Amino acid sequence: MAFSVTISCYDNLLLKKSINGLYAQPRASLDHIKVFPMKTQATYAANQSFFEQSFRAHEENNKPQKVPLPPFGFKEYMIQKGNQVNKALDEAVPLQHPRKIHEAMRYSLLAGGKRVRPILCIASCELVGGDEELAMPTACALEMIHTMSLIHDDLPCMDNDDLRRGMPTSHKVFGEDTAVLAGDALLALAFEHVASNTKNVSSDRVVQALAELGSAVGSKGLVAGQVVDIESEGKEVSLSTLEYIHVHKTAKLLEAAVVCGAIMGGADATSVERLRKYARSIGLLFQVVDDILDITKSSEELGKTAGKDLTSDKATYPKLIGIDEAKKFAAQLTDQANQELGFYDPVKAAPLYHLASYIASRQN
Repeated sequence: MAFSVTISCYDNLLLKKSINGLYAQPRASLDHIKVFPMKTQATYAANQSFFEQSFRAHEENNKPQKVPLPPFGFKEYMIQKGNQVNKALDEAVPLQHPRKIHEAMRYSLLAGGKRVRPILCIASCELVGGDEELAMPTACALEMIHTMSLIHDDLPCMDNDDLRRGMPTSHKVFGEDTAVLAGDALLALAFEHVASNTKNVSSDRVVQALAELGSAVGSKGLVAGQVVDIESEGKEVSLSTLEYIHVHKTAKLLEAAVVCGAIMGGADATSVERLRKYARSIGLLFQVVDDILDITKSSEELGKTAGKDLTSDKATYPKLIGIDEAKKFAAQLTDQANQELGFYDPVKAAPLYHLASYIASRQN
């Protein structure tokens, strides 16, 4: 493994051997498991960043283990799932009184975007035996929460950005007051939408998913990362602090997408934790790639203001370790994510394999 995660009550279940780059272990039946403990938390090794753990493993093993991508019509899959998500989002936020706030909500929510989080949720649900219908309310909620974070992140009191998804930001179109309220409304709607529209899933699992979402966006998740990010502007920042910012500000919601999909699909606790580890790798990967793109692409290519991190004097992986090492780290996180999928049928796991590759190679 490129880095280690300590989950004491699952350690004995996660021992595995590498076979041709894929992990395998005896497939013991877990049908008897009734309890679904969601209070178990994975913790990072003390005083050691993902980057440090990853490169230590790299030195010990000479090179990361590559996992070949299984054949899969990824482009068609993304288009099909993206269209389904967009349709569901459009239906979830109809134009109604008061018109201005719903226009503002729809403006940002339906402005395009890659829909990575909702598609991750659906793919995870389908991997463990669920279907799109079970996951769609949660998938929509994830996009609502993500959009809220973008609206608030762009505000003058935060990152003060004028461009998002190739369009003027919400506060530029509707004013700061309405933008703040649109974000608030989307956050509230996200939880209401899951609770009101999830069908054929036990109430216990719905509550578990809601708790996961709340943790990802609150003071132990996205908000925590945002606060430390703001406090760190213009300061010398350690690698561990940078990782804390990225893990909480970006990776936590991506982790919630995968975990909530697995919960809605009926996954047992062991499978949820395996997929959580996959998600943590791609979550950090997403932000490492974002850091690289910020200094290598134009505003037109990105659909948002390029070079913003440099202008704001923010810490990034290229700034702290150099762009070449940042690219190597991204490659190792991709490999780590793929190895976590080695427990599953590669055909069923194909969307998640390709999503990791897509996040690693995206150009905006």
